[in-house]
Amino acid sequence: MNGTNLDELGGFLRSRRARIRPQDADLPDAGRRRVPGLRREEVARLAGVSVDYYVRLEQGRGHNVSDAVLDAVARVLRLDATERAHLYDLARPPREAVPPAPAAVRPQVRTMLDAIQAPAFLLGRCMDVLAWNALGDAVVGFSAMPPGERNMARRAFLDPAARTLYPRWTEVAAETAAYLRLDAARHPGDPRMTALVAELSAGNPDFRALWEDHTVQEKAGGRKLIRHPVVGTLDVGYETLALPGDPDQLIVVYVVAPDSAEAEKLAFLATAASGSKADATV
Repeated sequence: MNGTNLDELGGFLRSRRARIRPQDADLPDAGRRRVPGLRREEVARLAGVSVDYYVRLEQGRGHNVSDAVLDAVARVLRLDATERAHLYDLARPPREAVPPAPAAVRPQVRTMLDAIQAPAFLLGRCMDVLAWNALGDAVVGFSAMPPGERNMARRAFLDPAARTLYPRWTEVAAETAAYLRLDAARHPGDPRMTALVAELSAGNPDFRALWEDHTVQEKAGGRKLIRHPVVGTLDVGYETLALPGDPDQLIVVYVVAPDSAEAEKLAFLATAASGSKADATV
């Protein structure tokens, strides 16, 4: 059996119980504790399982754990829907890790990206950037990146300019690490993910700290502040759409309010990008 996820299960459970205060679980405060949060025996009692069983679960030895036990532990640890799904991914890894096939971008997807009148790009496994439209390139600068480095996690943690590009870098870094950990659990044993995590851990101590926190988060929607070298600060919303039939590929679209200052900045970039494209074809 592939033990990659089971090895991660203990760290995730420990990190989640560390954030639950005894009083939050209607337990008496028994004075000073050696570690923050709930003790293992308290989680076991509240979940209705033996202490030995819960200890084995944290040690990655809880094979064939039932839905009822996982649901009980998730309830005690107050996991949200994303964390609960992550718990299931960790507790029930596939018997053999199958390396994913090389990412391929369907022609219709490229056509759709070009048709979107907003900055848009396509993310694949490990947060690789697989494709983009002209306005997405004008905002983020994908074409200027070396082909082997077109990856949003590498950009956030290894690019020296990232903290300038993202004025709220701390938020971007936390969201990136949390999504990457979620992606890693869905594909345990993926050698590319293992190599990426090792590279980020070696290159940035902030990533190491975030990775050890075991926070997970879906890449759904939100806001992002970008400091652009031409138009200045861009305050954009973003929405993420999974492709039907290929949930490992996500279309990310930056959105702004019509007739806003941000819309004017994007219109300027769109005009400049269109002019550059025309010059290139002359």
